[in-house]
Amino acid sequence: MEQKIRHNQNIGENLRQLRLQKGFSQEMLCVKLQLYGCDIERRTYAKYESGELNIRASVLIALRKLYHCSYDEFFAGLEENKPELS
Repeated sequence: MEQKIRHNQNIGENLRQLRLQKGFSQEMLCVKLQLYGCDIERRTYAKYESGELNIRASVLIALRKLYHCSYDEFFAGLEENKPELS
């Protein structure tokens, strides 16, 4: 049986850029996320950035507060070159 590879967009690169703009290591970010009630390990967060794992909404909410950004910044560039649905 042939297995199909699904290409799915992810926000990993945007997460990485936002983290680097704040000067945080992944480890430091995970410590800061604990203050917002998100107890995640660095290796889990690394999977968010690499696109191996989908990020939970609760983590996005905490990151938005930590970065003082809009949700749009997480999804920036993902809609480029996509046909409009009618």
